[in-house]
Amino acid sequence: MRRETDRLFVLWIGKQEIKYISTVKQIIYDSYTMTDNKKEQERNELHRTIWAIADEMRGSVDGWDFKSYILGILFYRYISENIANYINRGEWESGNSDFDYADLPDNVAEGVREEMVGVKGFFILPSQLFCNVCKRCDKDDNLNETLEKIFTSIEASAKGTESEDDFKGLFADLDVNSNKLGATVVKRNEKLVKLLRGIQQMQLGNYQDNTIDAFGDAYEYLMSMYASNAGKSGGEFFTPQEVSELLTRLATLGKSEVNKVYDPACGSGSLLLKSAKILGKENVRQGFFGQEINLTTYNLCRINMFLHDIDYDKFDIACEDTLISPQHWDDEPFEVIVSNPPYSIKWKGDDDITLINDPRYAPAGVLAPKSKADLAFIMHSLAWLATNGTAAIVCFPGVMYRGGAEKKIRQYLIDNNYVDCVIQLPDNLFFGTSIATCIMVLKKAKKDNSTLFIDASNECVKITNNNKLTPENIAHIVQLFSDRKDVQYQCRLVGNDTIAEGDYNLSVSTYVEQEDTREKVDIVELNARIEQIVAHENELRAQIDEIIKEL
Repeated sequence: MRRETDRLFVLWIGKQEIKYISTVKQIIYDSYTMTDNKKEQERNELHRTIWAIADEMRGSVDGWDFKSYILGILFYRYISENIANYINRGEWESGNSDFDYADLPDNVAEGVREEMVGVKGFFILPSQLFCNVCKRCDKDDNLNETLEKIFTSIEASAKGTESEDDFKGLFADLDVNSNKLGATVVKRNEKLVKLLRGIQQMQLGNYQDNTIDAFGDAYEYLMSMYASNAGKSGGEFFTPQEVSELLTRLATLGKSEVNKVYDPACGSGSLLLKSAKILGKENVRQGFFGQEINLTTYNLCRINMFLHDIDYDKFDIACEDTLISPQHWDDEPFEVIVSNPPYSIKWKGDDDITLINDPRYAPAGVLAPKSKADLAFIMHSLAWLATNGTAAIVCFPGVMYRGGAEKKIRQYLIDNNYVDCVIQLPDNLFFGTSIATCIMVLKKAKKDNSTLFIDASNECVKITNNNKLTPENIAHIVQLFSDRKDVQYQCRLVGNDTIAEGDYNLSVSTYVEQEDTREKVDIVELNARIEQIVAHENELRAQIDEIIKEL
């Protein structure tokens, strides 16, 4: 017999549909661990190759700039293989088994330009393919110019089409004529050859079938290698895969398909892509939406979409300040919002008197402080959230208890029953910061007038100097979130009236008692033992005194 806490799930393994009954915790654990060994093998191979390229480039290109070069060339390789494989498959399926687009003369290939731009959003001539450039790169004295022309040509192929905005400026950070590569053309080309050869050696297989987020993982690994030297925080641009997994599991729980996914501070797009992986991109009907203020990271996010086979008509990434100039006003609300916005950054706040009339912020009657924009991102996300949607957002812990304007915003959220859950995470989860962050889950259509608090501060394992969420940790947290019941020392469902009485403090520690793991001592028994020891000590002294007298 199936228990009430069980759920019926459907998994797809290859093309085989497998139905079985399992708890929420077990389904997440199973799906996360089925490919865990393969994932580590792929990740280790990727890291070894990146390290080898970095070792070749050491002392020439600054680490922070090197990141842009390796990811740009990686993208160039990907789109080359993507379009070539697409054309080849079409020919092979029609019976032309010996066909290879890479061998086709450019003038003949021009015949499919218009068709490919319509399907893929871009076009690359055979002579411009990554594999063909690699064949002759050692002998090309003008390699830098060759690459620059190819990148310009790829972007130009989308000009005047629906995909123009998605391809415009994608190679802007890949400056093949920069002095950072070398003082002379010869020196620059030497470095470019090493980059091409290094990327060529990467064993990446079929990108979208890889168990790891190959591009995102390369980005994270490069961050860990170079971000500290560049004085930048990796957490600002990339959310670790395990945190992305948790956020997305929370936001998509109980959903098999959604209208679209949104991230108002999307960075390199790892959260959007995690939703594609968990739900299946075909189950996100209208695609993936995001906004990013940093131009370099905005370019990386768009590249990341393509790299994971998200077609240009299935994503809309904008480059603007989300809080001041949101770019998705006219879109219908989002069923899934996942985000890790920057912590406590400055924004205009009440320096701009028009913002208090902004329909995103006006309902709370107050703006987030100028020095701490955290709750401005929360209010923005709430405004963009569908009635049947869920938003899971990483928050700086201070927003849960600070007074002033932040307290008034929390009051608005609680009084209107928008906060579904607050989760305390472990510290040291993000590269570049040791802060123990929280997750706030928002919903507009809740079944109760309560807020769930989960203490997940111990749900991790230590890896070198950082903590990491394991599949078991993620599964356990999501199970607690799903069950929505009190569990001693782990979670508590608190009525919103109680939260109001507590001055709208949303800190998990206020409501979830921490287990006292200290050894319990019985004072009465301890005193009795001490008395025995003292008595025995006195007896020994008396015996020693007797012995001395006899001597």
